[in-house]
Amino acid sequence: MSQLLVGAGGWAYFQVPGTDSLEAYSQAFDFVELNSSYYELPSQSSFSDWRRRVPSDFRFSIRCPRILVDHYGLKLLPGPRSLLERLEEACRILEAEVMTILVSENSSLKEEELAPRLKELLGTFDAGDTVVAVEFRNLKPGEEVFEVMKEAGAVHCTDLSNDDPRYVGRILYSRLFGKGNENIYEFDDRELREITNKASEPKFEKSILAFHGVRMYRDAGRVKSYLQKGFFPKITSGVGADSIREILSEDARFPSSKSTLVRDQGWKVFQDAREVRKMSTVLEKLPGDNYESLDDLMLDLRSHEDLFSTK
Repeated sequence: MSQLLVGAGGWAYFQVPGTDSLEAYSQAFDFVELNSSYYELPSQSSFSDWRRRVPSDFRFSIRCPRILVDHYGLKLLPGPRSLLERLEEACRILEAEVMTILVSENSSLKEEELAPRLKELLGTFDAGDTVVAVEFRNLKPGEEVFEVMKEAGAVHCTDLSNDDPRYVGRILYSRLFGKGNENIYEFDDRELREITNKASEPKFEKSILAFHGVRMYRDAGRVKSYLQKGFFPKITSGVGADSIREILSEDARFPSSKSTLVRDQGWKVFQDAREVRKMSTVLEKLPGDNYESLDDLMLDLRSHEDLFSTK
């Protein structure tokens, strides 16, 4: 089994009363992806401070500033070269495992420019042991691009819940959003098990899972528990209908139509008797079309036990 690091995209929302967020986060997880650098590269003093506040074995990754890709198209003019040098220094200070580059349809890059520009940047970037991971969003690069990446020792970053990397690199790096719209998604036990099994394959020296959904801390925490204990923790005190009631009590509004419940609540998961499942697998099978209250919905759920069947 390869070494597997698990974490999320940032620590700002990881709140523990009376404790610094980064310090609390670093006690719960192995790794964090620094997202703020994508919008603006922080100061070197910030990087040094963050490195000091975490255990020595805690790992960072850092995102390439989007201006290098979307505005400059990876072309290393004097301004971009200076920014790249600052990025290299940030990686050294943080002892970053990975520096990620996002190339999307918003980039100014033309298809024929992608391979030579990536080759130049990958040949220039030097931050010690930091590995470059390149992610493509809504783009399908040609084989030449992946050959350039492989030759330079870069890795192909994908969302393992949707795609496998195009080739096997020394490190597996996955940014996990799931199958929902944007980052509105929560993984069930089956999905997390599949992701973990893929990331644990011995063909990778090291695998890093960076969760980014709206429940990213819980998703990452459940994977950590699974790795340590061999099973996923319960997410609610009750199971079945009782679990659904707990979850819907948080923010579901009534009266509501069945379609609205599926749209607004179906992406969440609930605790079934055996495992954590998608809420949509039950809500889509509701016999009614409209529900005046949560009690009204629960009456339907409790009177139709077959709604919880996975067959």
